[in-house]
Amino acid sequence: MNRTIKAAVLVSLKKKLVIKNLSFPRLKKGQILVKILFSGVCGSQIMEQSGKRGEDKWLPHLLGHEGSGVVEKVYKGCKKLQPGDEVLLSWIKSSGYNAEGAKYISTDGDVINSGQITTFSNYSIISENRIIKKPKDLSFLHAALYGCAIPTGSGMVINENNNFNKDIQVVLIGLGGIGLSALIALVSLGFKNITVVDKNVNKKKVLENFPKINFIHLINECEQINQGVYDLCIESAGTIDSIELGFSMIKNNGQLIFASHPEKGKKIQIDPHDLISGKKIRGTWGGSFNPDLDVEKFHKILKSKLIDLMITKIYGLEEINEAIDDLKNGLVQRPIIKMEH
Repeated sequence: MNRTIKAAVLVSLKKKLVIKNLSFPRLKKGQILVKILFSGVCGSQIMEQSGKRGEDKWLPHLLGHEGSGVVEKVYKGCKKLQPGDEVLLSWIKSSGYNAEGAKYISTDGDVINSGQITTFSNYSIISENRIIKKPKDLSFLHAALYGCAIPTGSGMVINENNNFNKDIQVVLIGLGGIGLSALIALVSLGFKNITVVDKNVNKKKVLENFPKINFIHLINECEQINQGVYDLCIESAGTIDSIELGFSMIKNNGQLIFASHPEKGKKIQIDPHDLISGKKIRGTWGGSFNPDLDVEKFHKILKSKLIDLMITKIYGLEEINEAIDDLKNGLVQRPIIKMEH
C-alpha cells in the first residue's frame, strides 16, 4: 500500500501526543488491518500518558483501546473476519488468535510500538481477538463505545448485579464515561432509587435527562457522606478516596463494585469490622463482558437515546490532545475521535 497511516503517538511520558505518519507493516499471523472510523478516549490513556501506570518500556507507542471501523485486510488463514466486515474494537478479549503487537516505522525513521489493539490512528493493525463484528443496526459512532465504556460501566449492572431487586438503594460514584454507562444500564433496566455522587457540579446537568435521580456534589474527596445507607455502590471515579468513600456508604450486607484504575502503588484502607459485618467489596475486569455474546445482548437492553448522552463532542485526530485535556478536566463525558481517510 502506498498510503500512510496518520497516528497519535506517545513519545514521552507527561508530554502531549505527537501526530506522525507511519508505514503499513506486513501482516503477521492473527493481525487484521482495520480502517478506523471512530475511537473513544478513556481515562486509561490519561493514566498512561501521565506515567501513573508505572514504568513504560515501550515508548514511543500508540494508544487507544475502543473504536469502530471496517476490516481492510486479514492475515492468510483467518476465518473469523474478512475484508469489508463492519466491526467494533475492544481491549477485552474475544474469540480468535491472540496476535503480537505490530511495529510501525514513522516517516522520520522511528520504530513505533503498539499492542494488540490501538485506535488513535486512521488505520490500525489489531489482533484478531480484539475485533468483533458489529450488529448491522448499531451505528459506528455508538459501536466505538462498546469497546470499553459500555462493557465496563453497563457490565457492572447487567453482568455483575443482575439478581438485585430494582427497588434497592443504589449510589453511583463518578459520572464519567464508565459511570454514565452504568447509569444508562440502571435506567434501562428499571432501577428506581439512584443517587449520583461527583466532585464536578457540572455533571448535574447530565441528570436533567434522568428524572428523579438524586445528585450529591462531592466537595472534598475525603468527605464522609451518607454512611451505611445504600445496598449497592458502583464506583468509577478512579481514586483511592472514592473507593473508600463508596465502601463507607453501603449498608452492612451491601456491596461495592469498582472498575477504576487508581495510580500504581496506591492502596485502599478498609475497616475489617465492616467485612465481618457483611459488607462486600470487589473489582470487575471490564464488567465481565464477553464480546462474542454480550455486544448483541447489551445492544438490545440499552436505549440508544441515552447512549447519545455519552457523546458530547467529536474531535479530529489533530485535536487529540484537546480531547484528552477536556476529558481530564471533566468538560466532556466520552471524547470521540472521528478519523479522516
